[in-house]
Amino acid sequence: MTTRAAALTAPILTRRVAPRAKAHPVVARGGDPWILAAVAALVTVSVVMVFNTSYFFAGDRFGDPLHVFKKHLASIGLGVLACFVGSRLRSTTYERIAYPALAVIVVLLVAVLIPGVGIVRGGARRWIGLGVINLQPSEIAKVVAVLYLAHSMVRKGPRIATFSLGVLPHVIVIGALAGLVVTEPDFGTAALLGVTLFAMLFAGGVRWRHLVVPVLPIVPLAVWAVASSPYRLRRVLVFLDPWQHPRDAGFQLVQSFLAFGSGGLFGTGLGESKQKMFYLPEAHTDFIFSVIGEELGLLGALVVVGLFAVLAIRGLRVALNHPTTFGQLAAFGTTTVLVLQAGVNMAVVLGLLPTKGLALPFVSYGGSAMIGAMTAVGVLLALSRESG
Repeated sequence: MTTRAAALTAPILTRRVAPRAKAHPVVARGGDPWILAAVAALVTVSVVMVFNTSYFFAGDRFGDPLHVFKKHLASIGLGVLACFVGSRLRSTTYERIAYPALAVIVVLLVAVLIPGVGIVRGGARRWIGLGVINLQPSEIAKVVAVLYLAHSMVRKGPRIATFSLGVLPHVIVIGALAGLVVTEPDFGTAALLGVTLFAMLFAGGVRWRHLVVPVLPIVPLAVWAVASSPYRLRRVLVFLDPWQHPRDAGFQLVQSFLAFGSGGLFGTGLGESKQKMFYLPEAHTDFIFSVIGEELGLLGALVVVGLFAVLAIRGLRVALNHPTTFGQLAAFGTTTVLVLQAGVNMAVVLGLLPTKGLALPFVSYGGSAMIGAMTAVGVLLALSRESG
């Protein structure tokens, strides 16, 4: 094989840094300060906005206006702890725990579906009760899937270019995870796992024509999944024209439009949202970005978008500069999961995508969502410490 041919078949992320690859990367003192600053800013926004949007809701639902806010602070504390611990580990440690972590997450996803173990809320069985906090395994599954894929792709080596070894095993494993998540049901997270899989395979050097083959059966399956589920079909129809159902199925999206429309350029002012006053459902969770747009206006919303852009740019920089293939793939996958989920959430509240039920990372209320996102950042910071 010529030098040019070898370069063309090498993983996309490794072409730039392969000459200085090391088996045991040197760990620097601290992680990427830009990633840390962007996440800290987003969490600060979360503290303000969750208090702001949940105060009246919690008072009406639980009799304590600070009930949701106190739980949110607890989840941030646990998330910061997970981030700190994760940031102190080496990439070699993440490689070693990738397969055991995958086994554990599969067990947890199965346990969620067992009556008496899994907790049902709003018709979905996604949580396991752990006393103080309810664990949602699908949130942790996103990080575990990235570590598994990075480790498995490195082990495959040049064989990643073949369909039977480079694509099929990964599609089967991630497909099994996504299948368990769909049964909860959580179609949004399952779709996120699928997109992350294909992004990492492409970045790892898999031929694009090999990636097309698994998509062919997925498309009709996705159509069937939507058509066979009344609530999913309703979401798609509402997405196409929410104004036809302004008082029932389209109510949430219409209220989100009204929130953004009321905000204008500069917003109505912090704490001045009208939509959070029992008009906009899930104002402190999936649709918190709508209240940001209403109270802080277009400029405030763009600041949030900008912070995720910083996370994306610096995360991809870590992926390009890490001295090992595993680190490159893990950094790329982790960044993809966080930024893609943020993009989907923002697109949903703006009516650009059907409702998915995905939280806005670092900003929305949700214990497992916050802990999962902060764990992912811990992995990214750990890899950035080895990137120089």
